[in-house]
Amino acid sequence: MPEEAGEQLGLRTLEDISALILQSHDLQETLDNIVNLVAKRMSSDVCSIYLLEEDGETLRLHATRGLSRLSVGITMKISEGLTGLVVEQRGVVATDNAPRHPRYKYFRKTKEEKVLSFLGVPFFERDTPMGVLVIQNREARTFTPQEISAVSTIAWQISSIVSNAKLLDSVRKKEEERAFFAAEVDRLKKSGVLKEGGRPARKSPSSAALTGIGISPGFALGKVSILHHRGPTEEAVLERVRPRAEELNMFQQALEKARIHTIYMEKRMGEILSEADAAIFHSHLMILEDRGFIAKITALIEEGLGAHRAVNQVVEAYVSAFARMEDPYLRERSADMEDIGRRICDALNGHSKHRERLREERIIVARELLPSDLAIMDHGKVIGIATEKGNQNAHSAIMARALGIPAVFGVEGLLQRVGVRSEVVVDGNSGCVYVNPDQSVKQEYVRLQGEFDQKQRALEEIRDLPAQTPDGCTVSLLANIGLLSDLKVAHLHGAEGVGLYRTEFPFMTRSSLPTRQVQASVYRKVLEGFPDLPVHIRTLDIGGDKGLSYFPHPKEDNPFLGWRSMRLSLDREDILREQLAAILIASASGKCNLMFPMISGVDEVRRIKAILSQVKDELTREGRSFDPEIGFGVMVELPAAILVIDMLVREVDYVSIGTNDLIQYTLACDRNNPRVRKWYDPYHPAVLHSIKKVADAAAGAGKPASLCGEMAGEPINAVLLMGLGLRCFSLSAPNIPKVKEAVRRVSLQKAREIGDRVLAMESAQSIREYLEAAQRELGL
Repeated sequence: MPEEAGEQLGLRTLEDISALILQSHDLQETLDNIVNLVAKRMSSDVCSIYLLEEDGETLRLHATRGLSRLSVGITMKISEGLTGLVVEQRGVVATDNAPRHPRYKYFRKTKEEKVLSFLGVPFFERDTPMGVLVIQNREARTFTPQEISAVSTIAWQISSIVSNAKLLDSVRKKEEERAFFAAEVDRLKKSGVLKEGGRPARKSPSSAALTGIGISPGFALGKVSILHHRGPTEEAVLERVRPRAEELNMFQQALEKARIHTIYMEKRMGEILSEADAAIFHSHLMILEDRGFIAKITALIEEGLGAHRAVNQVVEAYVSAFARMEDPYLRERSADMEDIGRRICDALNGHSKHRERLREERIIVARELLPSDLAIMDHGKVIGIATEKGNQNAHSAIMARALGIPAVFGVEGLLQRVGVRSEVVVDGNSGCVYVNPDQSVKQEYVRLQGEFDQKQRALEEIRDLPAQTPDGCTVSLLANIGLLSDLKVAHLHGAEGVGLYRTEFPFMTRSSLPTRQVQASVYRKVLEGFPDLPVHIRTLDIGGDKGLSYFPHPKEDNPFLGWRSMRLSLDREDILREQLAAILIASASGKCNLMFPMISGVDEVRRIKAILSQVKDELTREGRSFDPEIGFGVMVELPAAILVIDMLVREVDYVSIGTNDLIQYTLACDRNNPRVRKWYDPYHPAVLHSIKKVADAAAGAGKPASLCGEMAGEPINAVLLMGLGLRCFSLSAPNIPKVKEAVRRVSLQKAREIGDRVLAMESAQSIREYLEAAQRELGL
């Protein structure tokens, strides 16, 4: 199947699956319709969907097209057969001769003895296997990478359907259990077995210390704005019930308005932050379009309830059911249901939520902050948030962190202590909230704020000045970014371009592999954000600690030494080619540079060059324009690359040292493992001599060398690296001002003296002690 056909198969089939969801009445009907559709589109003799049971060890066949109808319901252990192997490996299994595969097992009820080819793709929920989508053919068939990619995307769609259905089914079961026990209690009371009795009094909440959960770091001191939510139950009691047809019509109109408002909030948050943050509202939209949710409300209206009361009754049932769940993530879905219910009720009552306009900076205080509350606020005037309810898993907590607003949630008795004239301190670091603090507390926070502001002003004064040493050496300070919202932060701190644009986020925030058009539009925005300044776009670096929910990845004992980064891209050329095409299409919008991660030698570079040349030829034939002089660089992160650096620099336009991985691989130390964290040391002589070797090789070849990673973010480290021969750093944007200040204060001659002294030392400890003393001496 050609690449374009594979892409069209995925997109067209996904659109039709979305339509099937709306036409189907339950999960089983949806799965039956999906296997019929996929079998037809894939020209396969068999398409089956297996779901993993709660024990995590048993697969059950739930739907099939092509196998015996009697086979639906059969089970197998994940240790059995090819389908079980898919779950065990957490990755794709494909063969054109299944009976000869060592894991093949014949299940008599399926009558699949005439089936030769097999393709199994797993699907997941939050990294936990949920099931397997299986494609089979009677004839031998080799599945192309494009077909496997299309089926993987379809499998991801199935995972969201099954996840949503299971969630709603758990609510239904809870409702049935509650109804059963209520009936049983009534029966026992009537039979005299259970006597009437009062319930023990509930303990009143503590009103002592105003402490909660630190949600978003930072602190704020200021006046409050108390957020009051309307009480929906009062309006539900007072409403006048209209004729049934009119109530149903009102509900359908309100539902449509709620959907439109949800789409608006998704778009607004996507523009302010990222599509990942805006996905909160996409999940709301899925519930607003859920047939079961809508059917429950319409059924109550048919029974004679008003639309307002019907909505509240159904939403309250969902809220109660979610609140009782053990999983903290699912428990927090109760706030989302409450938010959705309030949105429908607002539309029913003619209330429209407009963006909250604050006249001055305020700290928002509320019983609970819902995602829609935060989406419509004037974020420039909100300096802090404090609420009685909520925790780290709340969607509003995720949004507060993304917006950088100091926040504390879960403060019991907060509203009883706060009035409209109150003054409040919110400390998002410690989780403390001070209401009408005494003078000593205020003075301490004012002092901290003053010190911070003073430092910021000093740094702002040099924001637009060059990072130049007193003896005339200029250093380039670029930003590492991953989200479009990072562009604003980079400009704010005086970045001179982008030294590392991590392209994983546009892949991670979507439900399927983005097309070249989608990718190109994102890359174009990054380039346009820094006109006439260099932007280095790193190709996809997944694996290790980064995965894609829709891209099956095999389980590996040591993923950081496994199928990741450039190795994965070269094995999946279809993904690499699409990304290269997208970057080239966008390249005309700025000074674009390609950067390839985890390179170990010249062979990889030459293969990448050949693929890039083919993609350029393809775009030329299509009449697409691109920058023919686009920069070609590699990241130096592996000891192997250090050892052959003299050969590598001859093949590329520039090199960039990735210190995070370089330290990890040089010292054989997983930086995310707390047990060995102490061995992860940027001052190890082996690391520093490796950096020096790369800087010297690049200088000898007349090629630029940069360094990106956490190491460059500390001023004394930047001085040291300058002394080792580097003249370009890419770092987290907020660290740029203090590094620039250090560069402007320390001469190149002094930096070289520090570099030479360090290279002569034999231990990391002695290097650290020397640099600490130098830092004090230089006043950094």
